[in-house]
Amino acid sequence: MYRFLLTRQWVILTLVGLALIPAMIKLGFWQLHRHEQRVARNDLVAHSLAYAPVPVGTLSAPGREVPQENVWRRVTATGTYDTKGEVVVRYRTDESGKSGFMVITPLVLDNGTALLVNRGWIPADSGQLAFPAVPAAPSGKVTVMGRLRADETPGSGIKDTKGLPPRMIMLINSERQAKELHRPVIGGYVELVSPAGDSGQPQPVPDPDHSSIGNHMAYAVQWWLFSAFVPVGWFILVRRERRDRAADAAAAAAAADGGEVARTAASPE
Repeated sequence: MYRFLLTRQWVILTLVGLALIPAMIKLGFWQLHRHEQRVARNDLVAHSLAYAPVPVGTLSAPGREVPQENVWRRVTATGTYDTKGEVVVRYRTDESGKSGFMVITPLVLDNGTALLVNRGWIPADSGQLAFPAVPAAPSGKVTVMGRLRADETPGSGIKDTKGLPPRMIMLINSERQAKELHRPVIGGYVELVSPAGDSGQPQPVPDPDHSSIGNHMAYAVQWWLFSAFVPVGWFILVRRERRDRAADAAAAAAAADGGEVARTAASPE
């Protein structure tokens, strides 16, 4: 009755179904883990932003990586902007998705170390190969407050293009900039929050979104439902195949019986 399951077509179909089930289950758990990571990131951002600002030297130092628990913490620093060491980061977007540059200006502290300050975004009016017109940083001694970020690395998903024009970079990395500035640079960098620039200054980096959790949980449920539909679909196909084969067999038998009756009627007595 079910001998058709041993045919080549049905063996392949069954093996494909058996392979899809664990694959879809695994994809569901992958989306679940992404959901959990997003929730954990949102919690980290919310807790970090809730802390009162502290001097940057209490959370980072030259040659030190910024620990995950300190990312997004608000920090303060006092120093003088080094506009000669200023660089721009290519292919960065504003809130609307328009491509441009981030302006990175070192803030030299009283002890001679530097802190990389992301002063904000400016448009690439002359393209990505020409150094843009950068609004001048405030002169004299200033006190800034911003969000502490970890150094960007090639493994963070940002393309690290070589051979860029002078004073252009792809990654905001304190170790690399320390070599260019010839002075110690505090690990990580700061997204400037205050003092807020006027209309002629770079567009501030927006606050991080820590409320959206995305659709990862919905995708996880979808993959698990798909994995459940595979055996159900296989069973439906088997029943249909069995019914169709039975109908074909019945039709063939009826045709054979009709032919035999016709031959019997046509034969002489």
